[in-house]
Amino acid sequence: MNKPELIKYVESLGETKQFPEFKAGDTITVDYTIKEGNKTRIQSFTGVVLQVRGTGATKTFTIRKISGNVGVERIFPFASPNIESITVNKRGVVRRARIFYLRNLRGKKARIKEARYESSK
Repeated sequence: MNKPELIKYVESLGETKQFPEFKAGDTITVDYTIKEGNKTRIQSFTGVVLQVRGTGATKTFTIRKISGNVGVERIFPFASPNIESITVNKRGVVRRARIFYLRNLRGKKARIKEARYESSK
């Protein structure tokens, strides 16, 4: 392989899927593939984005949900081949890029105000 072909090959390895834009405070659903033995299935994880961190191939995002009265957080890398799709369910309005204070809140205090968008006519 000569240099231009090698560069194109390496760049193709770094390509990631295109996902919608989201930020901290948004409620999203991540569909990801789980391998159990020789079977694979798609599982959904719906929760609030706590943070988006990193750049390029090391970019990750953290999602938190309450499952059975227990807080569950999961960190997903953007470059993961196991992520099938990301759906933005609700846009939230928060004033910070990392909303770790949400960990200490329960019930109605843990609500995030929804962003309101004007329709253009």
